[in-house]
Amino acid sequence: MTIFSALIPPDEVLDQVAAALGTPEQGDFRWSPREDWHITLGFYGQDDPAERGEWLAGRLDGAGPIGLRLEKAATFPGVLWLSVSGTGLHELAVKAGAESEGRPYVAHLTLARFPRDRPQAASAWEERLAGFTSETWTATEAVLMSSDREQGPSRYRVIRSYALDHARA
Repeated sequence: MTIFSALIPPDEVLDQVAAALGTPEQGDFRWSPREDWHITLGFYGQDDPAERGEWLAGRLDGAGPIGLRLEKAATFPGVLWLSVSGTGLHELAVKAGAESEGRPYVAHLTLARFPRDRPQAASAWEERLAGFTSETWTATEAVLMSSDREQGPSRYRVIRSYALDHARA
C-alpha cells in the first residue's frame, strides 16, 4: 500500500472542473475519475499508515485553513493537470513532507495520463483549459490516503483526517 497526504476540493469545485472537461474521449488519455481528484501534499510511498499518521498529526499541528483555487492546465511528461494557487499552500505541503524526495513541490490536480512519447497529445486540452479558474475555497482539512493497485487501476481511500483549524500567527 502506497500512502500520501492530500487536500480534497469541495464538490462545488469538482463540479466546475467536470463542467470544463465535459465528456472527454478516451483516445490516448486515461482520465482520472472524479472521486480520485485531490491535491497531493506529501508522498510517502510504502509506509506504515499508523506511524505516518502520527508523524503527520505532529507536523500539521497548528496549521490553519488556507484559501485555494484551481487554475489553467499544464503538463508533466505524460500527465495533464490543473495548477493550484493559494497563500500558505507551499508551506503546508512542506510541513506534510513535500520536497523530501529532492524535487520542488508543484501543487496540482491530476486530470489524465497520456503516452510520454506523445507530449503534443495534451496541447488541445491545455488550450481548452487555459482560461479555467475555479471558485476559491477554504481548505479546512488534510487527509492521509492510501493507493492500492492490486488489480486494475489504483483505488484511493482516506485513512485519517486532520483539521486545519488553528489561527495563523
